[in-house]
Amino acid sequence: MKVVLGVAGGIAAYKACELLRRLRDDGHDVTVVPTEAALTFVGRATWEALSGRPVSTEVWTDAYEVPHVRLGREADLVLVAPATADLLARAASGRADDLLTNVLLTATCPVVLAPAMHTEMWLHAATRANVATLRSRGTVVVDPAVGRLTGADSGPGRLPEPAEILAVARTVLAAPDLVPALAAQDLAGLRVAVSVGGTREHLDPVRFLGNSSSGRMGWALARAARLRGASVHAVVAHTEVDGPSGIEVERVGSTAELGAAMRRASRDADVVVMAAAPADFTPATASDVKIKKTGDAGTTLTLVQTPDVLRSLVEAREDPRQVVVGFAAETAADQAALVELGRGKLARKGCDLLVLNAVGRDLVFGSPDNEITLLACDGGATTVDGPYAGTKDVLAHRILDAAVAAPRRG
Repeated sequence: MKVVLGVAGGIAAYKACELLRRLRDDGHDVTVVPTEAALTFVGRATWEALSGRPVSTEVWTDAYEVPHVRLGREADLVLVAPATADLLARAASGRADDLLTNVLLTATCPVVLAPAMHTEMWLHAATRANVATLRSRGTVVVDPAVGRLTGADSGPGRLPEPAEILAVARTVLAAPDLVPALAAQDLAGLRVAVSVGGTREHLDPVRFLGNSSSGRMGWALARAARLRGASVHAVVAHTEVDGPSGIEVERVGSTAELGAAMRRASRDADVVVMAAAPADFTPATASDVKIKKTGDAGTTLTLVQTPDVLRSLVEAREDPRQVVVGFAAETAADQAALVELGRGKLARKGCDLLVLNAVGRDLVFGSPDNEITLLACDGGATTVDGPYAGTKDVLAHRILDAAVAAPRRG
């Protein structure tokens, strides 16, 4: 697809070089449109070498091609990273004083802005008003990360890492129908508690029972909820990848720890998503020292079941308006058998929505893609939606849509 990568004049412009490389690795045709100030931080030759295309900041270059109109009309996505306070102000007021602002005015495709600036500038009433204006017009504005800024400063205003911005770009390119929800921050005011990753049950100080969960689906749900304006608390077990910025993270190890943390997090949550993969069994006793080999005889383990975290969350629910979403990873011969297994689990667990995965070798765990079936409870009956296939980031939004619309039990 055709992507216009706009780069405004901030120190975080160096991160856009990595973002550009990742976009090209995805196979996209990328044209870089920097502001004149951006070239102070990263030179024209760098952008041209990385993109394989000429770079200009002015509407007069190659005027016969009318680039200030053509680029916006032909693009599938306009992505600006970093978007400075000045760029946000010019875009909100409809200025067209360089090539990038002209592209923003003529773009008929989704527009994503990733702001980066000092904390005082991000929190200033003028910037907040500009962001609100842009969002009201359908522009997706990604909240900046919290962290180290220029010099010794630290706070909200840091440009998210390239991988995070890329995840948003991939979602918008794959599912442009989500843009209105992202721009409108349709989950603003909601509190979402989500569990992430796989738990570990220790046999001794160096060995444990675990599973193949990478945490990608849980992180995708946290990212999607945050992108749409929700306040997110993530209870995180073992994961293979890092999570998004802007969310509250609580680390746990075992299934018992996960259950206790999720019960605390769910007390004031509007939506509770049990996306983690808790271990079903734990050793009856754990050794305080490493278990030694004794010849070739092997060893015997006595395992007991771990607490049913999902069921405990349903039982602890005090607000009947709270939505509890569960996940089920099942091996089944076909879709009909998978749904039958899911119906049984939905009835046993008592949650409002069940996300059903078919698992097996090279399926679901660790993959950036997934296929899901959504089972919703409606007065004891069950409706089936899907299966849906796609990236976990896109599917996360589909799950949140279903959660908000899900009928409640009782």
